[in-house]
Amino acid sequence: MSFTLRIDDLSSSDVQSLIAEHLEGMRGNTPAGQVHALAIEGLRRPEITFWTAWMDAQLCGCGALKELDAATGEVKSMRTRSAFLRRGVGQALLDRIVRTALERNYRRIYLETGTGPAFTAAHHFYLRNGFTWCGPFGEYTATEFNVFMVRELPLSRA
Repeated sequence: MSFTLRIDDLSSSDVQSLIAEHLEGMRGNTPAGQVHALAIEGLRRPEITFWTAWMDAQLCGCGALKELDAATGEVKSMRTRSAFLRRGVGQALLDRIVRTALERNYRRIYLETGTGPAFTAAHHFYLRNGFTWCGPFGEYTATEFNVFMVRELPLSRA
């Protein structure tokens, strides 16, 4: 299946609805105060690149890359609309995020996600894509409601 990926400014009602859906899903599966998903304002910060995936005029999903420092990024706000699950949207977005991280010469990319049955598919997805379990990074604190993963990236040959 082919998707069009584009950097998005989060101004359309479709994209804002998807972010609201993402936040609702995170809050529905994680206790209050333990959700680290970003709202629209947070995703518009200059250190974040936000992509949307489209099939024709239909918004299929989103994902973002946050620059933590010159050598490190963080995967944020990965979400696939339910009608497009298991059709390659998440893979296309993650591939774009990884390519961008490589272009920026990042040495590694991290992510933080939830625990429990609602997050099992995400854990398997990231493990299949070269991520491994790790400890907290940045300003995160480990709790029983989150886990951390990292993917080491090769040095640029430039």
